[in-house]
Amino acid sequence: MLIIITKIKKKNIRILKDKYNIQEGIITYSDLNKPARPFFSNRYSISGKPDYIVKKNNKFIPVEIKTGSHIKPQTNHIIQLACYCHLVEEHYKTFVPYGILVYENGYKFKIPFDPKLRYEFEQNLKKIRKAINTGKIVRNHNNKNKCKNCSMKNYCKNKLI
Repeated sequence: MLIIITKIKKKNIRILKDKYNIQEGIITYSDLNKPARPFFSNRYSISGKPDYIVKKNNKFIPVEIKTGSHIKPQTNHIIQLACYCHLVEEHYKTFVPYGILVYENGYKFKIPFDPKLRYEFEQNLKKIRKAINTGKIVRNHNNKNKCKNCSMKNYCKNKLI
């Protein structure tokens, strides 16, 4: 098992916590100040890197920072956070009760990693794999920037760029 702990100087921790509105706890992993190793799930064959992980009350809490000024959590961001919750859970072999979404406008949301979200995460993963296997990728927006940064752009036949 690979243990990922980024060593961050105390001064840098305070700066990170202030800049990203990080909740109290010990930062055990960060992909913010320098690239970190991704987590990998044997169960789902997925990998990913949350922006950081805070350990609080013996629980590992993944946190994802998003650009944009949203006043409510976006569905795609919730599913991404669910992926990180699963990855952290599998890596540390412990229950992850929730994850946190932080938007650049200061809004912060505690998203429970409950049975409903676990099911949504698994269903989205199945849909993505089915779309890739069948080649039936359908664009659901008209935003060129989304296409530019999309992980499905190599498979999509109707991308905007």
